[in-house]
Amino acid sequence: MHRRALVGVAVVAAVVVASLAVSPSATLAALDGVADDPVLFGGALVVCYLLRPLVAWPTTLVAVVVGYGYGVALGVPVGLAGAVLTSMPAFAAGRYFGDGDDNPLSWVAPGERFLDAAGEYFESTGGFRGVTAARLAPLPADAVTATAAMTGVSLPAFVAATLVGELPWTIAAVLVGSSLSTLSMHGVDAVDARLAVGLAVAAALVIAGPFYRRVAVGE
Repeated sequence: MHRRALVGVAVVAAVVVASLAVSPSATLAALDGVADDPVLFGGALVVCYLLRPLVAWPTTLVAVVVGYGYGVALGVPVGLAGAVLTSMPAFAAGRYFGDGDDNPLSWVAPGERFLDAAGEYFESTGGFRGVTAARLAPLPADAVTATAAMTGVSLPAFVAATLVGELPWTIAAVLVGSSLSTLSMHGVDAVDARLAVGLAVAAALVIAGPFYRRVAVGE
């Protein structure tokens, strides 16, 4: 087994263990306790954004916290910057493993087919459009990030697409957070499910043109 493959197995195991060991409710309670101190709260947010991929929490959870502490006007740009920052570990991991034999996904037929399909997807849509659509859709952010990196999407295209695709999610989460009197998992769940449906439709529209040309015109 190649060294990179061993690293991949270790990373997945670490994420599983951390996601089971760390309680979102307890973390939100701790953040609530430092929300009145701008320095402590800002530092805690940076730590949350950097460690969020390890515990596999949705980015909207941290964006709700941002809205709670900073309000809408400051919370939206901070939340967008955080969405990019928190994507970097998964992007670096995806680039490290690539889509070759060192990627554990390539060891099994379904994983190999997934990598092939992902490569064809980004080839058809282009990096910016493909990542934008995937970010708009209600898909796991870290899976989108790692897949984009593995298939060769450039960092500038990824960052730009993340800012565009995460904008509506960030606005919604920050609005929810700014309306809360206290941080709780109930507040995170308050992000309207209808938004997910609407953004899924928007994601389909973003990539409709390239796929139509590929299927109907044969480009």
